Amino acid sequence: GCASDLSSGINAEYGKIRKLFALSKEDDVRQYVVHRPLPEKEGRKPRSKAPKIQRLVTPVRIQRKRRVLAEKKHRAEKNRVEAAAYAKMLAQRQKEKRQALLSRRRSSNRTSTSSA
Repeated sequence: GCASDLSSGINAEYGKIRKLFALSKEDDVRQYVVHRPLPEKEGRKPRSKAPKIQRLVTPVRIQRKRRVLAEKKHRAEKNRVEAAAYAKMLAQRQKEKRQALLSRRRSSNRTSTSSA
């Protein structure tokens, strides 16, 4: 079962622990992890080990998520600005090309009419 998984440290996942102990979102899941006692040594306090809780939402994870989303937004904005600048540059080149073509046509028309 799930409790034996937790005691052996196979899967201490945030959601599974919450489900197992019927905890609310406000409860601290870390207090409900099953600890495994370590063999005692001379002159030391008894110690225990607990599995690492997977998918635990920590301030670091929240910060990372915020940063990733900000980077994503920044990247999208940068791409949008660069795409607009590129389109503007293309339009400018197209315009210059058209002007050059028209001026060439005009000059060739003038020479052809004067020679005839």
